[in-house]
Amino acid sequence: MDMEKTYQPQSFEQKIYDYWMKNKFFEAHVNKKKEPFTIMMPPPNVTGQLHMGHALDNTIQDIIIRFKRMDGYEALWLPGTDHASIATELKIVDQMKAEGLTKNDVGRDGFLERAWAWTHKYGGRIVEQQKRLGTSCDWSKQAFTMDENLSAAVQEVFIRLYEKGLIYRGDRIINWCPGCHTALSDAEVEYTEKDSFLWHIRYPVKDSDKYVVIATTRPETLLGDTAVAVNPKDERYKDILGKTLILPIVGREIPLIADDYCEIGFGTGAVKITPAHDPNDFEVGLRHNLDVIRVMDDSGIMNENAGKYQGLTRDECRQQIVEDLKEQGFLVKIEPYKHNVGECYRCKNVVEPMVSKQWFVSMKPLAKPAIKAVKSKRIEFIPTRFEKIYFNWMENVKDWCISRQLWWGHRIPAYYCEECGEMVVAKEMPAVCPKCGCTHFKQDEDVLDTWFSSALWPHSTLGWPESTEELNYYYPTSVLITSRDIISLWVARMVLAGYYNTGKRPFEQVFIHPKILDKYGEGMSKSKGNGIDPVAVMEKFGADALRFALLYLTTESQDVRLSLDFECPHCQATIEQTKKNRTQHVIECPKCKKKFSTQWADKPEEKALPLGPVVGERFEVARNFCNKLWNASR
Repeated sequence: MDMEKTYQPQSFEQKIYDYWMKNKFFEAHVNKKKEPFTIMMPPPNVTGQLHMGHALDNTIQDIIIRFKRMDGYEALWLPGTDHASIATELKIVDQMKAEGLTKNDVGRDGFLERAWAWTHKYGGRIVEQQKRLGTSCDWSKQAFTMDENLSAAVQEVFIRLYEKGLIYRGDRIINWCPGCHTALSDAEVEYTEKDSFLWHIRYPVKDSDKYVVIATTRPETLLGDTAVAVNPKDERYKDILGKTLILPIVGREIPLIADDYCEIGFGTGAVKITPAHDPNDFEVGLRHNLDVIRVMDDSGIMNENAGKYQGLTRDECRQQIVEDLKEQGFLVKIEPYKHNVGECYRCKNVVEPMVSKQWFVSMKPLAKPAIKAVKSKRIEFIPTRFEKIYFNWMENVKDWCISRQLWWGHRIPAYYCEECGEMVVAKEMPAVCPKCGCTHFKQDEDVLDTWFSSALWPHSTLGWPESTEELNYYYPTSVLITSRDIISLWVARMVLAGYYNTGKRPFEQVFIHPKILDKYGEGMSKSKGNGIDPVAVMEKFGADALRFALLYLTTESQDVRLSLDFECPHCQATIEQTKKNRTQHVIECPKCKKKFSTQWADKPEEKALPLGPVVGERFEVARNFCNKLWNASR
């Protein structure tokens, strides 16, 4: 065999991988003569493309699975992708918007046809990128969360939980995204500290010259107030407790109630109670049997309950109410205030807490065995400090809102009689209503939260609920490798589902790898424009250099800062990545004045420009190390 004098990975990496694939070196089979070792790949979104987090995650799993193969285990590394309800739906909606169409124009069936077509066309992109990385998983067992067998498992779990009383439907406060028009779980809301104000507002006591002052960051929700609460031990309000207040601007009479939720030493000690638009207020409202008045629609526009403010956006309503409070003498003062504002993790719209009829999972009964499993070290976190995130979520767990107002995903298997409204939860549409005998039913419009199906990943991919040979041999799995930011989103839920569905732990160990940040210490994301495309790095330095560099970096700390700059494809000048140019999809070279695309280019006009390769000292060092091995081999 002749080896080239210079190390040129681009000339041989693909050939080697094709050879591996042709000879099926990565396929695993049930072999009772060997001990199994199983890794389930965290399924990336079918909408996604490879990022540095994926590259690191895949590389660590690859090292472990290759070592176990060589050590004599029957080693299965099972890959797959997630259907990503919200992300995929947004892609299809944007695609239709460019055609001048809406979801209602094409109907549910037409929309799903487009979603499947998009998935078949683009869904394999990240898989091909993983292969480019050298990923040695068993591609013959590749799974997709919308596969027929995985969908059947989702349906089975829903029905089992419902029949046990652990899934219910009701009106509760949820996180609502006015942009995506769907409910979100607590874990899907990202909080960002923002500059705002505290508005101090005077609520008059009826038939008196007295008043109560409350402070709020959201004066627009005043329209839905149904009480003001104070602590029962607060001496300041002893004489007027139980009196009636007059809601400013609106003029509606509301009670002054006593509740331990209010802290005596915090602010004025009085809190406006808006049960329809605040989770804590909702609980207070339940305790005191208060009215629930929702003042916004699903788009965050003030509704008919907002009176003269109907039709205004939340921000417009806030401005107008503040002006009216000033004019009518109810505004005491305004002071600057920093507080955390919840945003949708997908579209970044400000999330609106509001009462809505949704499907929920009762989580506390499911959490008990999951907590015990980690405390008894049946499941081990590495490093152990990440148990704190797990326990904090598990021990304070709230009922999980699992319904989503989307069309792409696993549709909820609940059917409603069109005559009497009777609800039936079943695998198929009922033929006859058990209550009135009617034969016409309509299925629930909502789909399940994507995390509901991915919680089943370790066992549904092996054939559960059927007692398959693969399930009995490979399950429980051996180790899960993932990032800390999905411990509550995914890891915890897999433990819940694993114990409930199989009675066994889903994995023995959870290895939490470091997080890749940009050179300014911020998480990489496409929306920030600070992500680095691993494929672009591989094109320049080779897959082995990328893998070695990432692993070398992760020995330094739990947060890895990765600095990469751009190289002008026209004149080869190096251009430093800055906070300004990292958010630009097109960069103009300061030396030759010509333009080029960054690796995150999306628009056709951007893709038409040449791609600017990335450069980075860490990858140069890694390539040089690979070059030394190459020369030693020669």
